[in-house]
Amino acid sequence: MAWIILIASGVLEAVWATALGKSEGFTKLWPTVTFGVALVISMGGLAYAMRDIPVGTAYAVWVGIGASLTVLYAMLFGGEPASVIKILLILGLIGCVIGLKLVDGSH
Repeated sequence: MAWIILIASGVLEAVWATALGKSEGFTKLWPTVTFGVALVISMGGLAYAMRDIPVGTAYAVWVGIGASLTVLYAMLFGGEPASVIKILLILGLIGCVIGLKLVDGSH
């Protein structure tokens, strides 16, 4: 269950990071509200998952999921230029996240 919560929290990290950018310095209401809600839930889920998953692994997975999804969203919808090398690097990051789960034999 901790891994499922950690993955969901990583997805919410991408939500709050994207909302932070769209809030334009907290001057837009709904992106700011989305940022705050997603941040609290994401951090709460990370904290919960860290009860069963080692802190280094949990944090790396959380950041990896959030960073990958944030970049992918920005490339698809936010005008960030996409390139083969960026996509390969994101796939490498995702591979590393999966690898951390696979080597976490104690859970």
